[in-house]
Amino acid sequence: MGLNKILSIAGKPGLFKLLTQTRTGFVAESLLDGKKVTVSFKNNVSVLSEIAIYTLEEEVPLKEVFEKIKEKEDGGKTAVSHKEDKIKLEEYLFEVLPNYDEDRVYASDIKKIIQWYNLLHEHGITEFADEEEKEEASKETK
Repeated sequence: MGLNKILSIAGKPGLFKLLTQTRTGFVAESLLDGKKVTVSFKNNVSVLSEIAIYTLEEEVPLKEVFEKIKEKEDGGKTAVSHKEDKIKLEEYLFEVLPNYDEDRVYASDIKKIIQWYNLLHEHGITEFADEEEKEEASKETK
């Protein structure tokens, strides 16, 4: 499963897996406790595949940041917790993404990145590229 089916819902902790769409919104399942929730289109919802991190040159998609974390950690969980202090969080992101924009990426953003990565890892979601991107990459290598 790619990040295009994983959601962040404002005001609700953790991440959610999109299950189905309804007339007035959609049904999602919490990755934290497995409970199903109905969400209306009025809620502020972000799809993880659409989120990007500011760097000094461009915006880097979150899936690329997750891939770099996965590479750094050899496929395991992060070495730092999302509860670490601001300095440790910034140092960690600097190791992963050296050119991130320190003025526009806040400690709270770094906490979310680390927390989301670890939550996805716990649920076995470690392939962050979409199926279409994997197919394109395999065509390019042939």
